[in-house]
This record gives sequence, structure tokens and C-alpha cells, in this order.
Amino acid sequence: MENNSKIYVAGHRGLVGSAIVKNLEAKGYTNLIFRTSSELDLRDAQAVASFFESEQPDYVFLAAAKVGGIVANNTYRADFIYENLMIQNNVIHQAYVHGVQKLLFLGSTCIYPKNCPQPMKEDYLLTDTLEYTNEPYAIAKIAGIKMCESYNLQYGTNFISVMPTNLYGPNDNFDLEKSHVLPALIRKMHLGKALEQNDWKTLRADLNKLPIEGVDGNATEEVILDILKKYGVTFSSPIGEGRVGAVEIWGSGKPMREFLWSQDMADACVFIMENRDFADVTPSAVEELNPNKREVRNTHINIGTGEDVSIYDLAHLVKETVGFKGELYFNADKPDGTMKKLTDVSKLKALGWKFDVTLENGVEKIYSWYKA
Repeated sequence: MENNSKIYVAGHRGLVGSAIVKNLEAKGYTNLIFRTSSELDLRDAQAVASFFESEQPDYVFLAAAKVGGIVANNTYRADFIYENLMIQNNVIHQAYVHGVQKLLFLGSTCIYPKNCPQPMKEDYLLTDTLEYTNEPYAIAKIAGIKMCESYNLQYGTNFISVMPTNLYGPNDNFDLEKSHVLPALIRKMHLGKALEQNDWKTLRADLNKLPIEGVDGNATEEVILDILKKYGVTFSSPIGEGRVGAVEIWGSGKPMREFLWSQDMADACVFIMENRDFADVTPSAVEELNPNKREVRNTHINIGTGEDVSIYDLAHLVKETVGFKGELYFNADKPDGTMKKLTDVSKLKALGWKFDVTLENGVEKIYSWYKA
């Protein structure tokens, strides 16, 4: 990419998209274009076609998606498969129609089977049954990978798919109904700390910034306590007995998860766009006896750290970082999801990239960002 290349970042306000914009600007790219969802509905095929026709971008980062945690994925199943398929179909197809030089499609490691061998290699895609709670989202992302592969093979495009592990960072989603585990833990323990300290100024300021089911900081103390309790932020003993806080966490705490700082993810995306092509992740036809029957599969790239942590240990790391003194309650009656999801990042390392921010450092950084 040249510094004046026209680069479209779809989803520029999101967790990854905003980090990609920041990375590109820091590297001197000056011709960035974006649209908010109110300005351009990526589910609208005609609107996307008109946008590409008028803007003619040279490069596209497809970071726009409908995303959420285990509750949202399982509750809004139709929304997750429909909206993600529509966004991908429209952007990828118009990138082909309008001759985009290179497109980077962002997926998720939930594409791998529920009982996938660990660590998860790219070759394990479509080898077994998916985790039920996020199956619609995973199928949409798998379709995106196959769409990129298929357009490359039929039309000679240069579309690359990357599958990030669990991401966190600035502009994350802290909505307790729809957030992923790490931002949910950050916010729950931030609220729990304020609750046990009887710090209603902090509680009301937090709810004014991001109401929970319509309950903001102007509500009565009783209403606020009720909504916090619904989402697992309460007391483990009566208020008059020392105000010991308690935070409920879904599941047993045993599942293992891998986490990557969003700005590291952005750096990996920009690195791949600048330095790698579809040909770099495609099997060589020279090695095949019959090139006409060569199967090109699993050309996507895992993006992660190759290191994981239990939800139990993650929760205690967040607790220490936030300064929450109360108790953690792991509700084993709630679903755990997949027990282990660790990426094999051998391909990524071979392509020349490795992560920088450790989880301990990252949790400190995201809590500082959240408070600010």
C-alpha cells in the first residue's frame, strides 16, 4: 500500500476497526475513508454498490460485523447469521466488482469445531460439529472465508481472511447483555467495587454513560440495585454487615481462553496487508501430481498469542487490577461454552508477525481506558 492509497475501513468505530485506523494513521496513511452505520447500511446491497462506485477504494479492511458474547450469540441467533452474511456478501462482492487491489476479511476462531484438537490449526476447519451457542455466527464467518477463497480462485482477486482470537481493547463493548467475557468482568467488578464502597457517584456516572436495560444514573437506588443484581453485581452479606461485594460469573471458571490486545490485532492486519498476498497462504501446485484437481482450502490465518488462561484466573486478575475486594461466584448452572480455544499461530509467525502486549499489561491498559 502507498501512503496515498485509498483505504476503506468498514467498521471503523468498532474494537478492531478503530485500532486499524489508529495504526494506519500512525504509519502515515492519509487517504482513509469510512462511513458510520447510519451513513451506510452494509446490509443494503444497493447502498454498498453505490458506495463502491462513488469511492473506488484501493484496499478494504472488512472489520464490520455484528458481534457479542455467549448470551447475545445464543439469544439473537437469526440476527447474527443474517446480518453478518449480508455485510460480508455485499462488501466482498463489490470489492471484486470494483477491482479492489486487496481485501482483508476479519472472522473469529469460533469457526473451529467445539471439540477441536488443541492448539487449533487452520486445517481443523470443518472437521467436526460447531459449538451450539455461537453456531450461526460461526457459519457466517466460515462463509466469509470460503467466499474470499472462491473469488480468489475464480476471479484472481487478492482477498485474505484472518481469524482473531478473543480480542479486547479501547472501544470494546461493555454492554452487560451483549459483551464478551473480559469487558464484562471489567465492568462488573468496577461496579462491584463502587457498590461495596457505597460510591453512588461512580455508579450513577457509569450508568449514565451506558445504561443497563434503560436504567441510567437518574434511577432510584432501589432500581439501580435491582438491575445490578440481575446482572450478578450485588452483596454477599446484608448491607449493614460490612458491605462485602459479590460478582457472579457465568460458568464453572474452568474454560481456557486466549486474549489478544486489539491494537496488536490491528498491527497484524496492517502487516499482512502491507506484506502478504493470497499466494503466500496457498498450497503450491508444483507439489501436486494433477494441478487441475488441486484443492485449495484453509487459506485463512489465525491471529493470536498462542497462550491461554482459565476464566477463573482471568477473573482474579481483573479483580486484582480493578481493586474489587468482594467475592467471586462462578455459576456452574450457566453454560461454559467450548472448554478450550487456543490458536496455533505457526502460520502467522512464519509470515513474520508476533504479538507484543501481555495479558497482565493489557488488562491494566483496558481498565485505565474504561475509567477515563
